[in-house]
Amino acid sequence: MPAPALKRTLSPFLLWGLGVGYVISGMYFGWNLGLERGGTGGLAIATFFIIILYTTFTFSYAELAAAIPKAGGVFDYAHRTLGRDLGFLAGMAQNIEFIFAPPAIAFAIGAYFNLFFPQIPVLAIALFAYILFTALNMYGVKAAAVFELIITLLAVGELLVFTGITLPHFELKNLQHHAFPRGWQGILAAIPFAIWFFLGIEGVANTAEEVVHPQRTLLLGFGSAIATLVILCILIFLSSTGVSGWEAIVYKADGTTSDSPLPMALAHVTGSNHLLYHLLITVGLFGLIASFHGLILAAGRSTYEFGKIDFAPARLGKIHPRFKTPSNALFINMILGMMALLSGKTAEIITLSVFGALTLYIFSMISMIRLRKKEPGLHRPFRVPLYPLFPVTALVIAVCSLIAMTVYNFNLSLFYIFLMALSYGFFKLLKKRGTT
Repeated sequence: MPAPALKRTLSPFLLWGLGVGYVISGMYFGWNLGLERGGTGGLAIATFFIIILYTTFTFSYAELAAAIPKAGGVFDYAHRTLGRDLGFLAGMAQNIEFIFAPPAIAFAIGAYFNLFFPQIPVLAIALFAYILFTALNMYGVKAAAVFELIITLLAVGELLVFTGITLPHFELKNLQHHAFPRGWQGILAAIPFAIWFFLGIEGVANTAEEVVHPQRTLLLGFGSAIATLVILCILIFLSSTGVSGWEAIVYKADGTTSDSPLPMALAHVTGSNHLLYHLLITVGLFGLIASFHGLILAAGRSTYEFGKIDFAPARLGKIHPRFKTPSNALFINMILGMMALLSGKTAEIITLSVFGALTLYIFSMISMIRLRKKEPGLHRPFRVPLYPLFPVTALVIAVCSLIAMTVYNFNLSLFYIFLMALSYGFFKLLKKRGTT
């Protein structure tokens, strides 16, 4: 009897929902903290280059995903082109991104719910969210994707409503005021927050074994998702900062920083007692849930592939015989996510996830260039335009961003390197004993 396999059920529209859903929480919170580091000018310039990074990276990644449609994403690409050891490091970087991003979002979900139900602790809500959405992902990928699509549509619609209300009040002078509070260095300091606008789009590739007609569907899913996100990013940045300046969506009345830039911007237009203001806060929760749920899905596929190739315990590479989902991988990711959540280090967890993402981008672009030379005859239903300009551009920007991240988060970069080195040492030890 053949072993259970992942089931192909995802259409281009469902894939668009996943791609946008993975990322959309970045439009609601987090990015505004880059304004404190770089002002409107610094964050805008950083975001301009990050948009170039993600546009060139996404189309390059789509070529890899269409040519090698497997659930491991960058791990499968690097393993095939760069060898077993570098493939492991690429996969670990991907695991770090996908496993450590959800805990930060879970805490934000808990904080959002706590506004309406202050008697329930934030941590309790966050832990419950982990259990609920992990269970949904275990039940079935199509059910998970349909749910993701619905809440993503609601979140996108809510962002468009917000833009429609605030953009008529846009004033150019608000963008120009105190635009570079830390000079040109602020551009480098703002890079992680510009990345937060788009972090996670690559998770679409991890569902490659579950899409119908993967070559066509992956291209349509990637392309439509990145186009939607770029438009939303520009609209949200302009409509939020243009209402009353960047300080108004960064600092609360008591001087502390805020994770709610959109409600703060809207309050300057409608007041905090208006129906639309409360609607924004309520519906805004869908954006957090969309990204949280989507990244759990992507992390499960990444960990599953590690187990499937014996780079992790083999049980993680098993498929549930009834639901046809990587239930073991999803469960262990939930445990790791809860442990990270209990640490209370939300900002550090986000930054750690960004380190993993940038490493992933670097490995994947090197893999793509290498695969073109190593296997020129490989069937590629989609070829990235303007090769090698697109992958080289993405590679250069990713490397520069990683250097900037290291400079401005040096201690955390050492922890990231330690985590990667420790996991690699454990991998080599198992390999030496003949268990991988």
